[in-house]
Amino acid sequence: MGDKILKIGTVHQCNCCLGSKTLHPLVSVIDLSKADLSPHTDIKFGFYTLLLSECKCEAYAYGHQCYDFSDGTLVCLTPGESISMKAKNKRLPSKGWILAFHPDLICGTPLGLNIHNYTFFSYLPEEALHISQREKQIILEFLEKINQELQRCIDRHSKKIISKYIELLLDYCTRFYERQFITRNEANKKIVKGLSRLLDTHISTKAVQSTGMLSYEYCAKFLHLSPAYLNDLLIYETGKSFNEYIQFKRFEIAKDWLQNTDKPLNQIAEELGFSNSHYFSRLFKKITGCSPNEFRIPN
Repeated sequence: MGDKILKIGTVHQCNCCLGSKTLHPLVSVIDLSKADLSPHTDIKFGFYTLLLSECKCEAYAYGHQCYDFSDGTLVCLTPGESISMKAKNKRLPSKGWILAFHPDLICGTPLGLNIHNYTFFSYLPEEALHISQREKQIILEFLEKINQELQRCIDRHSKKIISKYIELLLDYCTRFYERQFITRNEANKKIVKGLSRLLDTHISTKAVQSTGMLSYEYCAKFLHLSPAYLNDLLIYETGKSFNEYIQFKRFEIAKDWLQNTDKPLNQIAEELGFSNSHYFSRLFKKITGCSPNEFRIPN
């Protein structure tokens, strides 16, 4: 039937598979120009993985075919994630790097406590970061710093120093992703409009009364995005998280109905998915500074 997933559970196994030496059991910087893997194998990593492709982005189906820069592509994977090398005959890039680090490396470090804040680890491979030449150079400089530290004998400072280098590298990746959201401003506005239309349709068909508001996961799937990417996109475009945006939309519709329809308050609350009109009124006043009835009939 198809090729089996190649499961790489440890950093040492990753080094063995990709032809690299193990200098530290929990972290490695691997030169992909020396790797030799089947082009039709899915790979599942048991550790955090940053995959930097130095090949031209046009050769890969990353980033919804939206190429901000073509100097490199960065994909970030959490432990247990796999990346498919079968789709569209993709393979590991012939030129690039992997930074592999096990969760045990960052356990008890500031990075370990904050790793969940780097939401791009939850993005889909199709939402990869397309980097400029300058950005790629910065990433390569950090990989070189980590590699230089790995060349030293392991001592009680190794874990702390390496984890700090990785943390700073991830901070730069956050900056680069923010730049990518900016350069995709027009495309992102279309996504926000698509989400707005989806919510309007859901509410106008009265579906909200029986099913509640659409879930985070459903909306992301509908828009062909990962939930984490959709949430971050909304924050950069609107200043609101997904849940905050949903709440904003509900009250914008409520305002419209209060001023332009004769719908009773309890009907508005029900159709917008609030548990009861008292709860809706309390929230409405907290947000707008006046009650629904005061908003409907201004002084």
